[in-house]
Amino acid sequence: MQRWPWIAGLISAAAALNPIGQDFIIAAFFSGEQLSRNIAQPLVFIAALALVVLGLVEWWIRMMLRKRTAAKTVSPRD
Repeated sequence: MQRWPWIAGLISAAAALNPIGQDFIIAAFFSGEQLSRNIAQPLVFIAALALVVLGLVEWWIRMMLRKRTAAKTVSPRD
């Protein structure tokens, strides 16, 4: 069974759905002013990249823990 990085997903949802995150998303993609789009778009893309990296780190940690517990449960043959 594959475990998805749910902690990173919750953090991503909280970052995107809070009022400050929504303001940045609106300023980055739906603003009528070019200056606010030019300022907000790199910030939104950097935050999205950081959240993707967080998800990959969580997935990697879960994979390592799964391998470690699988190695411990295998008993040596006598």
